[in-house]
Amino acid sequence: MSRITFACLALMIVSTGFAWGQESSKAAPAGKKIVFLSGNKSHGYGAHEHYAGCSLLARKIEEGMPGYRCDIYKYEWPKDESAFDGADCIVMYADGGGGHPAIPRLDQVEALAKKGVGLVCIHYAVEFPKGPVGDKFVTLLGGYFEPHWSVNPHWIAKFEKFPDHPVSRGVKPFHIEDEWYFHMRFREGMQGVTPILSAVPTKDTISRPDGPHSGNPTVRIEVEKGLLQHVAWATERDDGGRSFGFTGGHDHWNWGNENFRKVVLNGIVWCAKGEVPKQGVEVKPVDLAQLKENQDYEQPKDYDWNRAKSRIDGEK
Repeated sequence: MSRITFACLALMIVSTGFAWGQESSKAAPAGKKIVFLSGNKSHGYGAHEHYAGCSLLARKIEEGMPGYRCDIYKYEWPKDESAFDGADCIVMYADGGGGHPAIPRLDQVEALAKKGVGLVCIHYAVEFPKGPVGDKFVTLLGGYFEPHWSVNPHWIAKFEKFPDHPVSRGVKPFHIEDEWYFHMRFREGMQGVTPILSAVPTKDTISRPDGPHSGNPTVRIEVEKGLLQHVAWATERDDGGRSFGFTGGHDHWNWGNENFRKVVLNGIVWCAKGEVPKQGVEVKPVDLAQLKENQDYEQPKDYDWNRAKSRIDGEK
């Protein structure tokens, strides 16, 4: 189990030397507690970097929201349920589908939700199998990636308008390439669900044959009609809790983009029932050196850094 409290980084560096997985003895500050559940190694360098992504987001939450504490569990679900004691929000950034880490622990997730604990799912973690599990996450998350209904193309999504919602605070129009899933299976009538990021997919998003992730007749009709698709959403749950789904996050470099990152930071704070600042969660810029930290795989010698750098500034 790897538990990291980023508020203690400076103390750890000075007194003991920095070491990932070292548990701090410093008492948790007053404020919100966020538990990050980081999935296993996945796609290779720079993609599905769950641990590196959780590490960066946790660090920025504590930087931008004094009094917040973030614990990260690397590659595994906490075996000791006391890890969730006092949690205001849990963030799942992991591979999903039939191997989703929450599936064997649905009772625990539902119990936390009934206590009002916030729930955030990032990228592949929004996908669940169709049926009883998917139905549960329509309730818990507000919507999910349903195989043979939703699709997962890589495309440049252009976000131009945002709702009047705390998660949108300080977010400016931006466009960026990612594996933006869309055509989610949402609650009937979008009850309790507010779309946060919406864009019109390009025609090449339906260029692949029909399949569980690639296409289906219904999504083809909607794309041909130019209908807006929602790729991030905020949900008010019936149990009094809040949830946030975000389908981006395939490309690790996108966390260097201010608006991309701010939407997720705002979503985490909102789900923890914190007050999102007027201009959103504001933090220092993220550079390429920071993005290279904590990745699961060794850096390839011939990696295309121009592509990575372009994501930090946004697509031109």
